Amino acid sequence: MQEQNTDIQEPIKKRTIRSFVVRGGRMTEGQQKNYDANWAIYGLSLADGRIDYAVVFGRESDVVLEVGFGMGASLVEMAKNAPEKDFIGIEVHPPGVAKLMMLAKEEGITNLRVYCDDAIEVMANCLPQNTASAFQLFFPDPWHKKKHNKRRIVQPLFAQQVANVLKNGGHFHMATDWQPYAEYMMEVMEVQEGYQNAAGKGLYHPRPEWRPLTKFEQRGERLGHGVWDLIYTKIRD
Repeated sequence: MQEQNTDIQEPIKKRTIRSFVVRGGRMTEGQQKNYDANWAIYGLSLADGRIDYAVVFGRESDVVLEVGFGMGASLVEMAKNAPEKDFIGIEVHPPGVAKLMMLAKEEGITNLRVYCDDAIEVMANCLPQNTASAFQLFFPDPWHKKKHNKRRIVQPLFAQQVANVLKNGGHFHMATDWQPYAEYMMEVMEVQEGYQNAAGKGLYHPRPEWRPLTKFEQRGERLGHGVWDLIYTKIRD
């Protein structure tokens, strides 16, 4: 007779669907050097817990949040062009974080900080509620295949999480070069409570001057590719 296994097993936790894939490869020696050298100046961590923007930046200001800044050039440019504002970038890929910090250091920028963590966790555990003036999401992965659409970061729950960190009158600004994703973003956002389309119901927004034209976008324009901006204003606390 087979002996019965009486060990009590822990229940398996349901894995959260992620909107990103951590791309392979370690940082190069140079990237690691930049990361280590600049982290004390620009780095923020989940372990810091709930932060206070005025303490982090040493002043009261409009705070702009950006998720998924890639290699950071456009975010650094925005911080340089708007010294009266403060910026926090959130990115899961260490090489991009290293590059952003290096560029910021080269430009002498002091109004920029960065998390190298999952944005959902940062938003839930670190960012002040009802405080930021803007939240930027530029060219997120569109997850083209229908079976992967559930991985798109723009979902009803995410929209409400963004609303939680925005102050009343703050803006949720999205941009994509994939028209089906732009249509999907609008479909999600038009029915979200507490938001109003800044361009008018069902309309896309012209590219604002403050959003830098990236090299990727310039190349797309030369090839005849479109880019769609969507800006929604939070209208409740």
